Amino acid sequence: MPLPGGTRGGTLGRMTLRTVVLVEGASDRAAVETLAARRGLDLPAAGAVVVTMGGAGGASRAVDAARVAGFGVCGLYDAAEQGFVARALRRQGLATTGDRAELAALGFHACVRDLEDELVRALGVDATLAVVAQEGHLPRFRTFSGQPEWRGRPAVDRLHRFWGTTAGRKEHYGRALAAATPVEPPPIAALLDEVAARAGSRPGSDALAP
Repeated sequence: MPLPGGTRGGTLGRMTLRTVVLVEGASDRAAVETLAARRGLDLPAAGAVVVTMGGAGGASRAVDAARVAGFGVCGLYDAAEQGFVARALRRQGLATTGDRAELAALGFHACVRDLEDELVRALGVDATLAVVAQEGHLPRFRTFSGQPEWRGRPAVDRLHRFWGTTAGRKEHYGRALAAATPVEPPPIAALLDEVAARAGSRPGSDALAP
């Protein structure tokens, strides 16, 4: 798991890196960074960096790399991919049962379907469609929705597929939906609380684990 440029020897720029926040993809990173900024949580100042795993299948590699480098880990995962995260944490001796409650206690929080679904639930479908309109994509979405295989399908399913049809669109909407949501989705709220709590701990304390 390569850390971002400028992350060398336990530092992120001029700040000490203490926690690697692991997420599945670029849209998740965009949402986490957007909501952190909105609540006034400066991630570099908190000693945290958000890193994508390239999907949950990369969890073991990502956790191993962060731990070998001496960093704490926390993150988000899709509920259906829980096994990958549990296995990664068990490999490092951090988890035993690997159930959802244990993973949450270790700083890893589940999105019921995925992060986009959490954002849509926080916004509501109508408000989500308003964001699509604001971003100038509503005509394209309506054209997409009129395709025979998607006609009549639930709006949430159509939105998920629409965001994945063009490179970079999911990341764009990760940021746009996060900026528009009136409340932080529970998994992100719990994750940012974790990052903030670790930032307030003494360097070298047990609170840096896992």
